[in-house]
Amino acid sequence: MSLSIVQKLATQTLAAVDSGKNLSDELANIISQHPDLSTQDKGMLQDLAYGCQRYLGSLKYMLGKLLNKPIDNQALEYHLLVAMYQLNHTRNAPHAVVNEAVEHIGKIGRGQYRSFANAILRRFQRERESLNKACKFDDVAKYNMPIWLHKVFQNQYPKYWHNMATAFQSHPPLTLRVNRRHMDAAQYLQLLQEQDIAAKALDDYAIRINTPIPVSQLPKFTEGVVSVQDFGAQQAAYLLNPQNGERILDACAAPGGKTGHILELADCSVTALDIDANRLAYVRENLDRLRFQAALKCAPAQDLSAWYDDCLFDAILADVPCTASGTIKRNPDIKWLRRPSDALKTARQQEPMLDALWTTLKSGGRMLLATCSLFEEENQQQCQKFLQRHADATLRQEKVILPNEKQDGFYYALIDKK
Repeated sequence: MSLSIVQKLATQTLAAVDSGKNLSDELANIISQHPDLSTQDKGMLQDLAYGCQRYLGSLKYMLGKLLNKPIDNQALEYHLLVAMYQLNHTRNAPHAVVNEAVEHIGKIGRGQYRSFANAILRRFQRERESLNKACKFDDVAKYNMPIWLHKVFQNQYPKYWHNMATAFQSHPPLTLRVNRRHMDAAQYLQLLQEQDIAAKALDDYAIRINTPIPVSQLPKFTEGVVSVQDFGAQQAAYLLNPQNGERILDACAAPGGKTGHILELADCSVTALDIDANRLAYVRENLDRLRFQAALKCAPAQDLSAWYDDCLFDAILADVPCTASGTIKRNPDIKWLRRPSDALKTARQQEPMLDALWTTLKSGGRMLLATCSLFEEENQQQCQKFLQRHADATLRQEKVILPNEKQDGFYYALIDKK
C-alpha cells in the first residue's frame, strides 16, 4: 500500500513542476494533505520527487528510446518516469515497482495503456544498462539539464563547468554550523561519535554529516548548539565580519540562517528584514532556538518608509532574491523551471533594492551583496553596475563559490562606503 500511494503522489510532483510550481512547496502541500503518510513514506516520496527532477533529462531520454512515437498522455508519462527512476536509482523491489505502476496506469482512460506500460517497463529492466550508456551521447541526458543552461555554465565557467554539472547531479550534504558560543567542531564531533553518527569537520565550526539524518537526532540541536546551514552559505557572515556593538541589517533574512550566524559571531544589534511574513516566522523560530534577539521587520526592502527608522547601519547583508541557480543540487527542479531571460529579469529587480539599502548605510560602513546564483547578470555584472551608479562605493572583495561535494554555489561582493 505504501509504495502504491507514494508512487502516485510522486507523479503529482512531476505534474506540478511541469506546470511551473516549486517542488518543495508542492511537496509540503501534498504531505499536509496526507497526514496518514508514515515517516518512511514521506522519506520515500521526497526521494522520488527530488530524484525524478535530478535525473529528468536522462529518464526522458531513455523513455524516448523505448518508444516508437512520443506519448500524448501526460499522466501515463509521469507514471512511467517515476517507475523508471525507481528501477534505475532505488532499491525498491523491481516487480513491485512495475506492478504498482501498471496498476495505476490501468486506471488512466479506459485501461488502454496497461499492456503498453507493462511492456515498456519490462523492456527497460532488460535494456537498462545499454540505455544508461547511451545517455553519454546526449547532452541533456548526460548532464541532466536543459541545453541552454548547460551552455551558460560552459560559457561563464569554461574551466569549471564540467565539475559543476557533476556536482549538480549529486545529493546535497547535511552540513552543520556549530555555535561558537557553546563549542567548536572538534567538541561537537565528539558528541556525534558518542552517538555513532559519522561526520567530518570542514573548518573549525562546520561539520558535514556522512549520511543525512533528521535534525531531531542531532545532539543538542534544540539547545541551539548547532544549526543546519550549507557550507557556502556559512561564508556570508564571515565576509561581513560583524563586530561587537555594531548595528547590522540582514535584508531578505528568511529563513534566518545567516541572521543567527551573525549573532553567534558578535554582540551586535541586528534588524532582520523580509517581505514574507510566513518566512519571517522561521527567522523567529531559529533565533528562539539559538536564544538570540533581533528586530524583525516585514516589508519590501526598497520601501524604506515601511520599515526604516532613519538610524544608519554599520553593515548590511544584502542577500537579494535571485534565480538560486547555485542551489540546483539542493533544488533540482530549478534547472527545469528557469528560463534564459530569468537572470536579467531578477537582476533588474535587485537594483532598486540595493540602491535603497545603500542609503541606510553609514559612511565607512560595508554592504555584502550576496546571491545563491551563478549567473553573471545577477553577480559580477550587477556589482559593476552598482559601483558605476554609486561614486561612494568601493569593491573590497569579490568571491565566487562553486558547487562541489561540500557546498552549493554562491556569489559575494563586499562593498565599502566612503
